[in-house]
Amino acid sequence: MGSKNKLKRFKENETFTNVFQPTREEVVSESFQLKGKWNSEFFKNDNPIVLELGCGKGEYSVGLAERFPNKNFVGIDIKGARFWRGAKTAQENGMNNVAFIRTQIELIEHCFEENEVDEIWITFPDPQIKYKRTKHRMTNTEFLQRYKKVLKPDGLMHLKTDSEFMHGYTLGLLHGEGHEVLYANHNVYHNEGAPEEVIKIQTFYESQYLEHNKAITYIQFKIK
Repeated sequence: MGSKNKLKRFKENETFTNVFQPTREEVVSESFQLKGKWNSEFFKNDNPIVLELGCGKGEYSVGLAERFPNKNFVGIDIKGARFWRGAKTAQENGMNNVAFIRTQIELIEHCFEENEVDEIWITFPDPQIKYKRTKHRMTNTEFLQRYKKVLKPDGLMHLKTDSEFMHGYTLGLLHGEGHEVLYANHNVYHNEGAPEEVIKIQTFYESQYLEHNKAITYIQFKIK
């Protein structure tokens, strides 16, 4: 994407009522005003809050929001030019149950209060295969503890990925640390029993993977 196009999207993001772009300082100093108040201040209802981490273009957040009008969705990504697409679609379609934050995933507990979130989706994260990059892996022990802080005690986690490595790594970690795996499948489109929202909503890249017969994996779990 050209820098001119990026700039245009950044500018447009600033006009969207469903996009929040706090500075890192604002978030870390606990002055991000929606923390603990997402339902009362933004969504104006008591519906469950669901996050999509590393939401990319925001297709999954928007797809889930269309499918579950009685839940509130927040897509999080550091690249605002990417989720511009999802934010614009949601604005144009008058969807009041989806929002986007431009921030880093590791700051999640500064954007949401303890027990404020009901579910978290991680869709097609970078598997960070090299050993030295394990600290960036979105399902490592450190990240799971961050998610646990903002999730309700019985909160659900979802991992959907095309990476067999990420699927295996996460499954091994979950079993090793005693978390509760509710469902795990290394090829959801060729096995029965996958939740509908896993196979009925597809990201742009996912449809490309499927065209090349790449297996899509899914794990649903609870952090203990």
